[in-house]
Amino acid sequence: MSGPLASLKVLDFSTLLPGPFASLMLADMGAEVLRIESPTRMDLLRVLPPHDRGTSASHAYLNRNKRSLALDLKQAEALEIVRALVKGYDIVLEQFRPGVMERLGLGYEALKAINPRLIYVSITGYGQTGPYKDRAGHDINYLALAGVASHTGRQDSGPLPLGVQLADVGGGSLHAVVGLLAAVIARQHSGVGQYLDVSMTDCSFSLNAMAAAGYLACGVEPGWENHVLNGGSFYDYYRTRDGRWMSVGSLEPAFMQQLCAALGRPELAALGLSPQLKPALQVEFEKRSFDELCALFAEVDACVEPVLSFSEAVEHPQLKARALVSQVPRGDGSSQAQLACPLKFSQGLPAPRHIGVAVGAHSDEVLAELGFSAQRIEDLRQAKVIG
Repeated sequence: MSGPLASLKVLDFSTLLPGPFASLMLADMGAEVLRIESPTRMDLLRVLPPHDRGTSASHAYLNRNKRSLALDLKQAEALEIVRALVKGYDIVLEQFRPGVMERLGLGYEALKAINPRLIYVSITGYGQTGPYKDRAGHDINYLALAGVASHTGRQDSGPLPLGVQLADVGGGSLHAVVGLLAAVIARQHSGVGQYLDVSMTDCSFSLNAMAAAGYLACGVEPGWENHVLNGGSFYDYYRTRDGRWMSVGSLEPAFMQQLCAALGRPELAALGLSPQLKPALQVEFEKRSFDELCALFAEVDACVEPVLSFSEAVEHPQLKARALVSQVPRGDGSSQAQLACPLKFSQGLPAPRHIGVAVGAHSDEVLAELGFSAQRIEDLRQAKVIG
């Protein structure tokens, strides 16, 4: 099985999370992804704990199904290799600060001259233009400037640091994949590629969605716990008697009635979105243990679910039925458990081929495909052009 993106070839210059997560999605859907890595400058993800058999679990996951070519891009011969590769590739994905690829001679205009069909994707914190384009940042900073953190938190404690990288993945990775696939479709009609500027701050700003609509159309400023979906109503998390938590999303009247009836307080349903409802519900939840509430609401379809630890989520029957964890070959006959691609295609996806590999694991193979002799490859290695 080849996968729906088997016709695409991707040169991936990115590191850390946003770019690699995007190219992981492409690789899982069958695209051929070749990572261009520095033989001397270590990608932080390669050393990020925890480790499994000496390999970072994050790196092994984010870079599965990808090949690795180690090139020192400060050397002219390495740049010539990239230019040779670009002739046969569809997509370049990079995550450097604005101007870095141009200074290397590998910017969009230079590579487009070699391959007019090339789709070139740049993921940055703030985009290629604007006063912040050269400023450093991380996920938490992008969410702060995009206004997301201003209404994601509690009035008494302020914004919450999220457990997932919303700006990196929801902003950068997912928007990059959507955009580049749109460019692929456009190329089918025009015959030419294009440049895609993905700003994690821009895309995080767009994720404000409903809160932004309310402010831009009606002037209602979103803030902590001041609207229906961010804790300003009973739609929230509730502590149990034993210190665990349940999620309550019973917004529709039918669900609200079932929630209150299950708790033995059917009269509470009349409060609707009244501020009095939340504390009344909290009292009822604190009367019962986590296990009691799980058992109670397992039989009631009222949009009430337990807050699970990740280890519990892995074992949840719904997530297990959806096969969201897969065993990925390590390359030594054993396998590593990893998150599976969550997309379900009627024709299926190819089985995972291997976890993330060592830097330059495929250097010889890739150069041989370009027609380099074994001696030329060895000369390049001795000159430290490749690793």
